[in-house]
Amino acid sequence: MRQVILPAYGGPEVLTMADAPEPRAGPGELLVQVRAAGVNRADCLQRAGAYPMPPGLGNVPGLEIAGEVAATGADVESTRVGDRVFGLVAEGGYAEYAVLHAGLSVPIPETWSFAEGAAVIEVFCTANETVFELGGLREGRSILVHAGASGVGTAAVQMAKQAGATVYFTAGSRRKIDRVLALGADHGILYKTEDFVEEVLRITRGEGVDVVEDFIGADYLARNLAVLKPAGTLLLVGLMGGQTAPFDLGGMLRKRLSIRGFTLRAQSIADKRAIVGRFRERWLPLLAAGTIRPVIHATVPFEEVRRAHEMMEADENFGKIILTFD
Repeated sequence: MRQVILPAYGGPEVLTMADAPEPRAGPGELLVQVRAAGVNRADCLQRAGAYPMPPGLGNVPGLEIAGEVAATGADVESTRVGDRVFGLVAEGGYAEYAVLHAGLSVPIPETWSFAEGAAVIEVFCTANETVFELGGLREGRSILVHAGASGVGTAAVQMAKQAGATVYFTAGSRRKIDRVLALGADHGILYKTEDFVEEVLRITRGEGVDVVEDFIGADYLARNLAVLKPAGTLLLVGLMGGQTAPFDLGGMLRKRLSIRGFTLRAQSIADKRAIVGRFRERWLPLLAAGTIRPVIHATVPFEEVRRAHEMMEADENFGKIILTFD
């Protein structure tokens, strides 16, 4: 089979096609013939050497796949060869075949394409665990979503509106702002020319928001805390703006603020199964019904994986970039 390997760390040019034996499904696992794979910011960081794999895993990028079950391991009862599934993998999604734990697989709704299946689980699970499980967002509360046009951003915006929250977001162009507003968001902030703290405080008459969903990290830390209401929560989902920053602890004490961090790949299989279970119960029915939807910016042939990474690093995408396999 063909897969993408990283013979060295660097830019998109290091992504290399290589032949490898097909993997085998162990107990409780599925061997999936991959038809589509999601491209995530974490893949770009892994390629650059900034997001190392957990111990014991390989170094093939790819965190989410959709395809057809080619074989099942022992102790798999509810899934059969030929079933269409999508799911989370810790690595190896950029390959023609991948091993998927059965507990992390989800049947693809009949009306969905493989590309739609590959566009869902990483971003909707991340948004649910951060915005709702850690952030406690519910009806009548408010959230600021940074990178509202990203994969996680477009998911979080739709989910927050479905829950009855007020949604503010940042984006890098007026076109992206208009498209996120069309998903139901209440107000967009053009971060390249507007100060998001000033804008949110102006719109909310100085109150701020209950929750901030952030992918930037250090560069935004103090400003994110400044925009939170008393007892608000900052959710750290990425560190694109650095890992280390000084900030005023006094403000956290006075406002009783919380900072919660989240990453999906490094969690145990048991924890991931619980995460997928919560996603399936709350959000899959709404996705299958079309009430909310995966947002796909582009489908890119597997052989053009470098172009997919270039597209993501140039911030061209609105929603997900998906690799497709012949």
